Amino acid sequence: MSTSKRQMRLGAFIMATGHHIAAWRHPDAQADAGLNIDHYRQLAQTAERGKFDLVFVADSPAGWERAKDLEAFRRTAQGAHFEPLTLWAALSQATEHIGFVATASTTYEDPYLLARRFASLDYISKGRAAWNVVTTGADVSKNFSIAGHPAHADRYERAEEFVDLVKGLWDSYEDDAFIRDKESGVYLDPDKVHLVNHKGKFFSVAGPLNVGRPVQGYPVIVQAGASEPGRELAARTAEMIFTANQTLDDAQEFYSDVKGRLARYGRRPDDLLISPGIFPVLGGTEAEAQANYDYIQSLVHPSIAWNILARHYKGVDLSGYSLDDPAPPLPGDTELNKSRLKLVSDLVSRNHLTLRQFYLAVATARGHRTVIGTPEQIADAMQIWFENGAADAFNIMPPILPTALTDFVDQVVPILRKRGLFRHEYEGTTLRENLGLGRPPNGFALRGQDVQAAV
Repeated sequence: MSTSKRQMRLGAFIMATGHHIAAWRHPDAQADAGLNIDHYRQLAQTAERGKFDLVFVADSPAGWERAKDLEAFRRTAQGAHFEPLTLWAALSQATEHIGFVATASTTYEDPYLLARRFASLDYISKGRAAWNVVTTGADVSKNFSIAGHPAHADRYERAEEFVDLVKGLWDSYEDDAFIRDKESGVYLDPDKVHLVNHKGKFFSVAGPLNVGRPVQGYPVIVQAGASEPGRELAARTAEMIFTANQTLDDAQEFYSDVKGRLARYGRRPDDLLISPGIFPVLGGTEAEAQANYDYIQSLVHPSIAWNILARHYKGVDLSGYSLDDPAPPLPGDTELNKSRLKLVSDLVSRNHLTLRQFYLAVATARGHRTVIGTPEQIADAMQIWFENGAADAFNIMPPILPTALTDFVDQVVPILRKRGLFRHEYEGTTLRENLGLGRPPNGFALRGQDVQAAV
């Protein structure tokens, strides 16, 4: 296999029992997965056995909003799970190559503490940390002693300042600041330690950080917003973007648009990897795959079905509807997740769904692409997007865990390798090396070089 051929990247997007809303009820699911470290260890090691680039868990800094609906709350398994940085610090000791993407909010976190935790994870994992930058769509302000959930535009303005500040803190120490010369007694060079002295609209931070510069320079920056401000933030700051697209045309538009924004920030197209989510339902035959899909859909309890609909139709009275009625238009605007609202609205209008069809469509992967078929058909679907300007990577969203991830590694990955689309071995030891991303220079050191050049 030619080593120069473009290779796709793979991530395992982990929801404790699986991505399907009723996954915990499936006979193959690990029902106590959310708080079972052995379960997560198995998943990380399975993904590493498949030479995946990374594992990722989504996260919210609050309790589960469905608790308002007690009937739905008592029938779901998504309310309790580990805090991601704590989880990944532990699992980095049970793996050697796979990267760890942890979600942390720029709306509800503190920049100094977040920079410290991610720098620590990068050292603990020996260069395998990544930060999924989110602005948090859900209103969780009541848990944080603040006046209310910031507006969408304000959240993104804060995120811009937050990410720049965190990078500055990661640059507090130049790479060669620590001398550690026992003979002379000199531990570090103070000229290579920098204050950020940041005073902005949202934050005032002096620095320096009390952790050395991360192994990777910066942990890999991941982002998931697809709204206009989200795309611009990704073009300026992100190195990988997780996205949800239903059709090839939509995926190509997103890919082309975001990649086209990079040049104005002095970046190249390869500096940002686009990674759509894919929910693969496997079977030995098409009929078997469809049967597997139909079975897990049958596990959705009616109270969960109506709860899914109520969350998408906020402020809309559905009491006069049956599940077999045509789905009405979704509310036209939101201060929460604008890009996901557009995605599911397009899904409803494009396919003329009934309410039943709508809740079944989002019960799987919340608007991400569902592909049902044989291992060859799953590989075909991925290859088409990868080779036609729609994806650099894929975030694999197993319906049931742990079995669906094992099946993907054992059945789909060998096909991708045979087609020359995916690696046989890891390229390096850090996440950046495996993703083909460069190590960023220290901003303070660069500015120092500029001053010296001018003199």
